[in-house]
Amino acid sequence: MNPHNITRGFEFEIARYCGSKYAVAVTSCTSALLLCCAYLKVIEVEIPRYTYVGVAQSILNAGGKVKFRDEDWTGLYQLKPYPMWDAARRTTSDMYIPGTFMCISLHVSKVLGVSQGGVILHDDDEADPILRKMRFDGRTEGVSPKDDQFIRGYHCYLSPDVAAQALWRLSLLPRHNNDIPNDDYPDLSIHAIFQ
Repeated sequence: MNPHNITRGFEFEIARYCGSKYAVAVTSCTSALLLCCAYLKVIEVEIPRYTYVGVAQSILNAGGKVKFRDEDWTGLYQLKPYPMWDAARRTTSDMYIPGTFMCISLHVSKVLGVSQGGVILHDDDEADPILRKMRFDGRTEGVSPKDDQFIRGYHCYLSPDVAAQALWRLSLLPRHNNDIPNDDYPDLSIHAIFQ
């Protein structure tokens, strides 16, 4: 048995549950955001000033600049002007917004909480194989490195054991889940690193 089939099975089921065509499983929501920022070649990204620090770090690590806005948000928000959404605090059925890259979290404190993990929900036929290679060190899954053509990649493939936990937890989720409150985030706009 190929253990990567477990990760693929989880991707299929989370895409079906959330209503997207594709799901790319990675090690964290921060990794999901980083891959999306790198794929979209972000320049300047506007986010709420009160959010998780990993969001701003993902933008910086992809070569972008962070811009802050005042926004009262619940569950998810857009990384403007890009078709990218941080949905770390929301995982519920049919939540996917067509034409976007929505990043959800599998962190233990989230709705579909396991030890770690994140997912990029999307419907982009061109982006899907690229995002899959990016998350696997720039390699093609199932192809020997000596026979592969590499792209810029990151080491953030969701391991089959974590995918199995997430698949089991997903089977127990109700059709609707409430958003997780977001009142514990600091004001990132005051930190020099993001100026």
